[in-house]
Order: sequence, then structure tokens, then C-alpha cells
Amino acid sequence: MSTPVTLETIRSAPKVLLHDHLDGGLRPATVVDLAREVGYTGLPTTDPAELGEWFAAAADSGSLERYLETFAHTVGVMGTREALARVAAEAAEDLAADGVVYAEVRYAPELFTDRGMSLDEIVEAVQEGFREGERRAAEAGRRIRIGTLLCGMRQNDRAWEIANLAVRHRDAGVVGFDIAGPEAGFPPTRNLDAFEYLRRENAHFTIHAGEAFGLPSIWEAIQHCGAERLGHGVRIVDDIEVGEDGEARLGRLASYVRDRRIPLEMCPTSNIQTGAAPSIAEHPIGLLARLRFRVTVNTDNRLMSHCTLSSEFAALVEAFGYGWADLQWFTVNAMKSSFLGFDERLRLINDVIKPGYAKLMA
Repeated sequence: MSTPVTLETIRSAPKVLLHDHLDGGLRPATVVDLAREVGYTGLPTTDPAELGEWFAAAADSGSLERYLETFAHTVGVMGTREALARVAAEAAEDLAADGVVYAEVRYAPELFTDRGMSLDEIVEAVQEGFREGERRAAEAGRRIRIGTLLCGMRQNDRAWEIANLAVRHRDAGVVGFDIAGPEAGFPPTRNLDAFEYLRRENAHFTIHAGEAFGLPSIWEAIQHCGAERLGHGVRIVDDIEVGEDGEARLGRLASYVRDRRIPLEMCPTSNIQTGAAPSIAEHPIGLLARLRFRVTVNTDNRLMSHCTLSSEFAALVEAFGYGWADLQWFTVNAMKSSFLGFDERLRLINDVIKPGYAKLMA
């Protein structure tokens, strides 16, 4: 008989994470430590347990804008080289401890320049931290590979500068580019010069689209900007009509996304917190997975959403009755959709992911 699918057994399964924000995944105790070290006085409490609860409660507002406000505290304590390296190393350790074998972790370098670091110094510090975290995880018997995505904040008009930064550091572990921040009022086409530059440089990029704003955001991200993946993309369901007979009728945009196998970086708990979905049971991921869109499961912000990739999988198992074959499907989808080179993707699928799930299904 196969291994029962529980939170604990899911932790032992090899998993792949494509959408995780570095400044949204700090340990509460680290936030407290770093606040003391850098002289940051804005925390609502300096008790780590209470602080963790505060982040989760503050993020659970149903508003993306309110959700994003919680980052003032994490960004506020990460502005030194030592802090960035520590947070990155701990992120790698925490993800490895959760059974993640490959993760793409993203952050916006422009948010950490207030204390005098250059953009290149910021990237170098984070990369140093990730390599240290990978080393510590390996010593603990867990191997993980971290790829970095650099984000431009769509409201700050520095996307081309950050895209250029990503290209400069792509041989040092930066695997791609993203734009993040508020969707409403800041369409992805504001950054066309960045995306045209990335295409010319044969560089990879994803775009936050279809979370707080609807189909026009997704359409622009794909058709105008050339996004390879969609960050969240949950609102693609607005172009799908399910009849009384249960049959789904896809509009032209939804059909295009499915036909082209454009990956959706879905983050169930976060989507509920920001109002993009009403509950796990009613999350569009159930319909989209049934219709065989290229769905991937992600954490978004582990601190604010008080989640891990294992807990996200466990919530979907409870809501939709998924088994090991479904979790393997989500994982292979994510690995196929990563910005690693083809040979590395294939090796992880054939040598790590499929054997790992085979043991659980045996």
C-alpha cells in the first residue's frame, strides 16, 4: 500500500517552488534580531511568537494593498549585507527542511539601497547567503538548489535597470526577472523596454499578473510583454464559463494560456488573504488543474501566509482529495516550468522527483 498522504509525509516528498519572496519568508526571531542590530524600531512586538502571529493576522485582510504593507517591517530590517546574507541562507535551510529540492526565490534589490549598498552588492550578498544555505542544508542531509529572480517594482519605473542587473548576474545564480507590486494602475506594458531587452538577451522572465487585477493584466503580460510564466494568474478563471452540466467553456485567452502551456504560479493561501480567492475549497486551482492548465503550487510569502509548500499541498489534499500522483503532477509541472537549463530540469525530474514519489506510491 502507498504511504498515507499527510502533512508529515508530504514534507518527505521532493517538491519544487517557483514563487517565493525572500522578504516574505523571514523567521520571526530573525526579524527581531535584525531589528535590534540595525536599529529598526517599528516592529509591533519584539516577542518572536507574537510577531509571527501579528504578520499572519495583518496579512489576512482580503486586500492586496494591506497585505503588501506588512513588508515595511521585513524590508526595514534587511538593509545590510550581513542581514541579506543571513536571510537568504536561512531561506535555503528552511525550504530544504520542508523537502523542497529546487526553489526560485525572488526579491526586489531596489528596496535595499537605503543604507548605501549598490544594486550589485545587494545581489552578491543574497547569492552568498543562498550558497551558504545550500551548504548547510547539504550538511544536514538535504540537498537544495536555489535560483534567484530579481524583481522590478512596477510603480517605481526601474524595471529596465533591474532587468540589466539580472542579465549581469545570470552566470552567478540569477535565473530570471519579474515585476511585482500593485497591479491596479501599473500595467505590465509600462515596462516594455525591460521585456524587450530581456528577450534580446535570451533571458527568462515571469510577470505578476491576474491576482489583484483581471484578464487585461494577463493579456498584456502575455501578448505585449511575452511573459513565460504568470505570477498567480488566478483571474484566468474569469475567461472560463462552467455550465449547469459541469462542462467548462474556455474563452480565447484561457484557451491560449492552456494551449501554450503557460505556467500559472498559484499561491492558494496568499490568494485567499489578498481576496483573489474566497477559500481553499473554492480556489480556482481545482478547476484549472482539472482542465489541465500548467498549474504549479507555491507559497508566495511563508511568513505572512504562515505556510510552507508542504502545508499548501496538504490544504489542497484536504480540499480536493488529491493523492501522490496529483502532487507529483504539480511538482513535475513546476520543474518543467523553472528557469533552469533543460539538462538540469530533466535530471531533477528523472533522478530526484519521480523516484521520490515512486517510493511514496509503492
